Amino acid sequence: MINAIYGKKIGMTQIFNDKDELIPVTVIQAEPNKVCQVKTADTDGYEAVQMGFGTIKEHKVNKPMAGHFAKQGTQPTRYLREVRVENASEYSVGDEMTVAAFADVKKVDVTGTSKGKGFAGVMKRYGFGGGPGGHGAHFHRAPGSVGQCATPSRVFKGLRLPGHMGCDTVTTKNLELVRVDEDQNLIIVKGAVPGGKNGIVRVRMA
Repeated sequence: MINAIYGKKIGMTQIFNDKDELIPVTVIQAEPNKVCQVKTADTDGYEAVQMGFGTIKEHKVNKPMAGHFAKQGTQPTRYLREVRVENASEYSVGDEMTVAAFADVKKVDVTGTSKGKGFAGVMKRYGFGGGPGGHGAHFHRAPGSVGQCATPSRVFKGLRLPGHMGCDTVTTKNLELVRVDEDQNLIIVKGAVPGGKNGIVRVRMA
């Protein structure tokens, strides 16, 4: 079965549960995902279905994508993503995946792109302690020693140094699914999920 749906992170809020406890939740709007292409092991080497979601005006679709949608006989969508399945031949172009499939699901895994933080030092990027903060010290936020002397005369790969932080694909696992609103295509999960507002996320049955 298709065990995932793509949507947009609306933001965070808080609600009361059945025990009158106030819990933080993230609201994800997942419009119906339509199957735009079926990929099988015979034709593509693996089993998957291509899901399309998000509305887009036809004159904004470039020619390669317009040809792809025309070949499949589907309406253009703003986003295309793939979901691996065991037997793709069970599905056909035009099938829909909605939030109703998550009505009885207790836990979900949410994958998104984390917020970009730009160029960051080792204290922000990796949590280094840094040096003394007093005026007499000359070592404050620098990374410190990065290697040995004549042996091996190089810096080992993988050393934690300043660099680009964020914009990574992050998966938060086993989030409690609090509520599913089929009328408004909303999935409400407990806690935070990766990315900022209006970011594209994948919600998968845990």
